[in-house]
Amino acid sequence: MNKRHVFLSFCIFLFLLFMNSCAGIQYMTIETEEPAQLTLPANVHSLLIVDNVVQQPDEVGHKKKPLEKKEFEPTKVSADSISTYYTEAFTQFLSEEQYFDTVILYNKPLRTDTNFWEEKPIMPEKMNELRKETETDAIVSLDKLILQTEWIDLFMQEGYNFATMKGKIHSILRVYMPTMEGKIPAVYFTDSLRWEGFDIRDDMAYANLIIPTPEEAMKQLAVYAAEKMVNVFAPHWEMQNRWYYTLYNPLMREGESYAKSAEWTKAIWKWQTFYDNEKNKVKKAKAASNIALAYEMLGEMDKAYDWITLSVQLFEESVSPNSLDKKRAELYKNEIKRRKDNSAKINMQINK
Repeated sequence: MNKRHVFLSFCIFLFLLFMNSCAGIQYMTIETEEPAQLTLPANVHSLLIVDNVVQQPDEVGHKKKPLEKKEFEPTKVSADSISTYYTEAFTQFLSEEQYFDTVILYNKPLRTDTNFWEEKPIMPEKMNELRKETETDAIVSLDKLILQTEWIDLFMQEGYNFATMKGKIHSILRVYMPTMEGKIPAVYFTDSLRWEGFDIRDDMAYANLIIPTPEEAMKQLAVYAAEKMVNVFAPHWEMQNRWYYTLYNPLMREGESYAKSAEWTKAIWKWQTFYDNEKNKVKKAKAASNIALAYEMLGEMDKAYDWITLSVQLFEESVSPNSLDKKRAELYKNEIKRRKDNSAKINMQINK
């Protein structure tokens, strides 16, 4: 093969490589507005947050596996003030959402007994007394709080143990309102967090290399759970991933350029022009998916749903049942439908 043929072959290879690099998927992160998981009556504008649990006994829920030991050993950990951390954090986070006119934390725990395992819901008389005292419409009560920690020492380095710890939290919040006719909505939450690091209690290491004490871990669990509970009571924003297809075509590339600068109307114009003139069903399906994304970004969910439905149909007609593009389009169609269904709920909650 002469040098000219070698050069031409190399140029063709580079051209094909460039085309492949220009065709694919670009990912992006967006924020979507989500409704509160629990819709309270429209006349509830203020909430009172109360601590209605008994402090967990020190000997309940905690175990440790020391270095070179095969079995876990029960250990005592103080849960002092953990329910206060929970209710204070929940009150602060919910207030910051500015969804309710007022969110107040009651200044003292309601329970004075020592029966940790028994739940004692607030009686109607007490509920009305608290509401009248604080001039609030409803009460959100922390009625159950159970915490667990599991500590494992793994090895020793320079005189310090390196360990892992898993913490688990289970809580129950109830909503007390005089208008619910005996129905008391309950919100159950169970989750866990994991830590690892050196068991150091001095200033000789960076903080991110130090494992918290079980007491500190329980505080972090309480704040974590409180933050999650805000989504139950107030509309909120969540981060989600989206994507759009890129193809080696001037119209598709121009649409991509507009998408990168969030000029979605112009992106639609370019992508739809490509769609209208393209014969290949797979490419049309990808363009339709892009157009659906653009309409979602513009908040036009009905049009977004129409275009992603069209994309799914085109993929079904042109690719195998197990095609990743087809499955991706189906997932996106379900997501758009979910957002369509939620939009009325969000509007009702925001305009209550």
